[in-house]
Amino acid sequence: MSHEIEEGIVERLDFDKLGKVAACGQALLPVVVQHADTQEVLVVAYANREALTRTLKDRVAVFWSSSRNELWIKGATSGDYLDLVDVRVNCEQNSLLYIVRPRGVGGCHTKGADGKNRMSCYYRRIVGDGILDWVKERLQ
Repeated sequence: MSHEIEEGIVERLDFDKLGKVAACGQALLPVVVQHADTQEVLVVAYANREALTRTLKDRVAVFWSSSRNELWIKGATSGDYLDLVDVRVNCEQNSLLYIVRPRGVGGCHTKGADGKNRMSCYYRRIVGDGILDWVKERLQ
């Protein structure tokens, strides 16, 4: 099922995601991750207090994986670390923006046609009737 979701062309939006995040038992904030040089959004993730503390201390993006229920140091297995440039807080103090510079090839765990991790998790667009289309630029 994961492959169908990540590589398929049929829209399978997970409208239950926030319920799953709430059920993981952690106090979390959403984190938008943006490339410092291109301003491209790479991923949306979640951080608990420990993840934010580690991010600020180590200057590398750290998140809380709500699906694995554990701390997730982006790049620890792939080498695609996201080096922290800045952390911003929204007006209501209920979400964060990590501004980063990718150290490796990409910010996404999925791979493009070249076998390398994609730069951004936003590599498809909805074109209508529940069909997804690949963004043809460098995101593939």
